[in-house]
Amino acid sequence: MGAALRRIQLGSALSAFGLGFTVPYLYVYVAQVRDLGAGTAGVVLAAFAMAALAVLPFTGRAIDRRGPLPVLAVASVLASVGAAALGFASSVPAAVLSAAVLGAGTAVMQPALATMLVWCSSTATRTRAFATQFFLQNLGLGLGGLVGGQLVDVDRPASFTMLFLIEAVMFVVLGVVVTTVRMPRPASLGGTRPADGSAAKGGLRALLSHRAMVQLCVLGFVLFFACYGQFESGLAAYGTEAAGIEPSTLGFALAANTAVIVVAQFVVLRLVERRRRSRVIAAVGLIWAFAWIVAGYAGLGHGSQTMATAAFISTYALFGLGEAMLSPTVAPLVADLAPESMVGQYNSAFALCKQLALAVGPAVGGPMGASLHGPYIVTFVLFSLGITWLALRLGRRLTPVQDQPSLAGVPSRVVAVSLSEGGTGAESATSGSAGTGSAGTGPGTTGSATTGSGSPSASAPVSAPAGR
Repeated sequence: MGAALRRIQLGSALSAFGLGFTVPYLYVYVAQVRDLGAGTAGVVLAAFAMAALAVLPFTGRAIDRRGPLPVLAVASVLASVGAAALGFASSVPAAVLSAAVLGAGTAVMQPALATMLVWCSSTATRTRAFATQFFLQNLGLGLGGLVGGQLVDVDRPASFTMLFLIEAVMFVVLGVVVTTVRMPRPASLGGTRPADGSAAKGGLRALLSHRAMVQLCVLGFVLFFACYGQFESGLAAYGTEAAGIEPSTLGFALAANTAVIVVAQFVVLRLVERRRRSRVIAAVGLIWAFAWIVAGYAGLGHGSQTMATAAFISTYALFGLGEAMLSPTVAPLVADLAPESMVGQYNSAFALCKQLALAVGPAVGGPMGASLHGPYIVTFVLFSLGITWLALRLGRRLTPVQDQPSLAGVPSRVVAVSLSEGGTGAESATSGSAGTGSAGTGPGTTGSATTGSGSPSASAPVSAPAGR
């Protein structure tokens, strides 16, 4: 990675580390530590999510008009203020307002960071850039949650205040790090940053007319609804109610999920980066359908409690495997579909679909997981199979390079047309492809050809379209 990309990845990892300190404990902090009640805790969590939904529709245009760096700097300051205020919030209005500010700031960060990754990478390197970001963010969240869990004490509100202040500092560090980044200006992305500060061409109508992007947004909604939207709501309720899982076991299940992502990410990357993205996403749907079947056994299989616990933890691990496969496919695909002047808007639109899924998922899955155990499993097995169907349909609308970026590295054929000394016309032609050369020369070069009389001739290289 270049220096700019390394700094972006570092800032992203540190912000995830800060979030890990507080996100797992936000409900407990509001309901028990500040003694504001479970109802207020629900309102605070809703405010966090709704603030994200409110700002994301405007984020993309701001990124495309001003650039992702200033937008990310503002978002980091906003999130830092929200985190610090939440650490001292002792009343309902203060807690709700602080959560809304924090939610808005963190929501804007994601499309801004994604756009910066796009600007600092090429089609060939983008897959690894997004996979690295996903790996580092999960590692940061896991470590933050682990360290934060050792520091908190429900009987000491000051311990939670310290966590929120640490989170605020991490956001400030993110803002400082990104302001030191010197963004490249590759020719292929010259249109993404209007030099005169005018608004980028395009908008919602242009995005909605892009059938492939619309299908990807629908697919993204289903992906996040069937997985992330169930982690801490429906699946957790199902595990405790149907499978008899102890609440402490949920922590082990989430740890197994993170461990699989951290361990498998780059192994999986080697397997998927030269395969069609649509086929990889379709395979994720099948893996998650199997994961839901394993969850069904945990709660409905009438086996021993040990087997039920093992099956439940395996469900989270299988979800982690699917997530590791998605990280190098979905986010880079959004970037590759975007016109040069709408990279920020495409990233924001996809982030909005993700946020909607995370808001709707718990509302639907929570009650079903708690009481309708059989229908809950069947519903999400079908949703997972729907991911496979939607991915295969999307693949028909993608160009070969969009679906399989490794094809972009296939060199064009070079045809060497040999002209006689007298310039009477072509005498012979040789073609070279990757790893071969003409007349014994190296890759991508053309050697001199000879006429029938043995005299040397001029060689004129002519590029022809690359074959598959």
